[in-house]
Amino acid sequence: MSAAFNNNTPETCDASQSSQPGNARPGPPRPRAKRSQVVRACDWCRKHRVKCDNHYPCSNCANRGGECSNESMKTASLPMAHREIDRLRQKVQELELELRQEREGRDMDTPSTMSPPDLGSVTSDMQYTRSLSLPLLSSSSLSRTNNAWGGIRMSTARSPHKTWYGPSSLFYFIGRINNFLDRTLEQTHSPDHMLLDSSSRRLDEPTAAPEEHLGSTSNHPPADSLAKATYLSPTQEEYFLDLYWQSYHTSLFPVIDEAAFKEHYRSLWTASGNTRKPSALVDIVVAMCMQYGMSMLPAVKQQTSVDNTDAAIAGRWHYRRSQTLLARELESPTVSTLQCHLLCCIYLCCGSFQNMADSACGLAVRAAYMLGLHLEPPQTMPQREREMRKRLWWALYVLDSKIGMKLGRPFLLPPVSDSTPSLQGDDLEAALQSGSHFAPLGDNVTWLSFSLQQSNLFHAARTVHTAFYDQSPNIDSGQTIWDDQRALASHAEFIGPYMKVLDEWVAGVPGALRTKRQNDAASFSTDGSTLDIEPFAPLWLQRQRLVLELMYHHLAANLYRPFISFGPASPTVVEEAAVQCAQHAMAVTKITHQVLSTTTLLAGWHEAFQLQWNAALTLAGFVLAHSRAGSSATTTVTAEARRAMDLSVAVFDIFSDSFAIATSAARIMRDLGAKVDFLTQQAQEKAVELGSQSVMAPMNSGMVGSVLPVQDMSAAAKTWDGALGFGDLNAASMQDVFSMAFAVDEWSNLDSLWPGMDQAFVPEQYVF
Repeated sequence: MSAAFNNNTPETCDASQSSQPGNARPGPPRPRAKRSQVVRACDWCRKHRVKCDNHYPCSNCANRGGECSNESMKTASLPMAHREIDRLRQKVQELELELRQEREGRDMDTPSTMSPPDLGSVTSDMQYTRSLSLPLLSSSSLSRTNNAWGGIRMSTARSPHKTWYGPSSLFYFIGRINNFLDRTLEQTHSPDHMLLDSSSRRLDEPTAAPEEHLGSTSNHPPADSLAKATYLSPTQEEYFLDLYWQSYHTSLFPVIDEAAFKEHYRSLWTASGNTRKPSALVDIVVAMCMQYGMSMLPAVKQQTSVDNTDAAIAGRWHYRRSQTLLARELESPTVSTLQCHLLCCIYLCCGSFQNMADSACGLAVRAAYMLGLHLEPPQTMPQREREMRKRLWWALYVLDSKIGMKLGRPFLLPPVSDSTPSLQGDDLEAALQSGSHFAPLGDNVTWLSFSLQQSNLFHAARTVHTAFYDQSPNIDSGQTIWDDQRALASHAEFIGPYMKVLDEWVAGVPGALRTKRQNDAASFSTDGSTLDIEPFAPLWLQRQRLVLELMYHHLAANLYRPFISFGPASPTVVEEAAVQCAQHAMAVTKITHQVLSTTTLLAGWHEAFQLQWNAALTLAGFVLAHSRAGSSATTTVTAEARRAMDLSVAVFDIFSDSFAIATSAARIMRDLGAKVDFLTQQAQEKAVELGSQSVMAPMNSGMVGSVLPVQDMSAAAKTWDGALGFGDLNAASMQDVFSMAFAVDEWSNLDSLWPGMDQAFVPEQYVF
């Protein structure tokens, strides 16, 4: 039996078992079931250390009566997350298509009234910090100026060739003032009377020398004329270059690495130390500093300085040499090429060459695209270089927005989108790697915070500007929005919620960048309170604070300016918007006057003069539009705006020590103020004759003294600087004033940047 047992191998046992009836042979083993993946157990299962599942309630809680928390948790695996992302993307595409169809239908059938937009999604994202979440605009909301707003074609450079300016430009506003005066005085005149005769009008005449003929030259002057030019000595260059780091570098655009620039500058000098190698970047920086440095000198000292021309075109030889050198880099641009184009644009803008500045900005934009600055810098790039590329891109965005809104032309850069590079850093680490050494300001605020806040400000203003001018007014063919008070009121209601974006920006400005007010008044306000300038703060910080506040008031005034209506009595909402415009313009005037009369912070600062000129003409238009009888509140603001016009004359008188263009601006405002008073007096007398009980209060009280009281009309006619008497006032004489107004914004002779400037530069338009 043992032998038989031992011979029973497993195979034989299996065979014997399988042969027995009722015993089936087992099949192949079944695969093991995959264990359910659980992202996170519920609270009850975790507490009792048992396995959980993805059900709600889970099996354990259902069987034991536990309190399951699976409903409050978002349990998902990686595949589930990808499916959810795909679902959300599909939903976004459907919503975008639905929104596009809705907008197309609205454009085809514009309603009579426009409802204010819901800015909840905009203002909630406007967190003005270093990690700013920017509000996005649709691709259809490009910076196109709606055709219904129109524009104006002017030969502002005193040339037979006209250029176009949009509805947001100061030229368009001056044109509206001219139309109002034509209707009021019931006379018309030829547009040629609007411009003064100057040497730039004779550039195309055959008597001009061949090398000075504008049509026979390229965009860059010939090399032989550059060889005859006189440039600065090493000592003089060092003086002007030192001005850059305390002025443009800190209070405009930090687009140059100071340490790298100084190292590059030292490498240009030869062993003898008498001459340096040519450099386009160094030349344009020198030109800008000469323009600013010469403007800080009194007018008498300017005539005995290194450049005996007007300060606004000082450094022209270095500018022209920079342009010649840049021509060699057009095919293979570098970061230095972009820096040169950007700084050239600033130099031209400060010299009032607005169209040339616009063209230079276009070159800078194309160079930025060639360098890929419109993309987020890769993380593999050193942080110092990444931050510089961001600062360059956002400086270009600010410059493009500034020029586009100033001239009323389409923007060159698209609106902010998901693909736009993130904002530049302004923390202590970014400041330490910037190449400049300025002390931090506390609360993680550094010298770079000004540039960040400036980018936020122009982004907010451009958002409002684009939304406003993209709205087509529902008016009849051949009319303007100012012919239909209902359409104008609809736009006033439309812009109201959008202006909250600027309020959000003001609330986000750090305290270190705010200029305090006396009596604890709020900064960035329009209450006319006096500034409390910190006496022992660095010069660059004080200027940053002032420039930031002046630019805010300037942009706000321009956004409200379309509501200054020269037609019949406007609705209340339009009057309120016009008053807001005047208050911001008065804030610019009062701040500039206080700073110029008590400090040297804005001495020679060309942009401050341009902001004041814009504010002065805005105030003049407001006073003219409200010279008739109105509400007591409007009358009070109108009288205050008239006094601010005289205050602007005092500002231009101070600026006249810096550059000659301010002298002509002061003369224009004096003449315009006298004529405004005359028209106001006429309106008052007409109201009295008609028996009106609401006569506007006299506005000649509290004047600076540059304009005589309008009651004594005979004395005014006899003593008015030899100009036209009030009895001779007509449309042509009024237009003479505005021809000078056009001349201020683009006064310089175009040939001043070309050869033939050895003699002293005395523009003809300064001789009245």
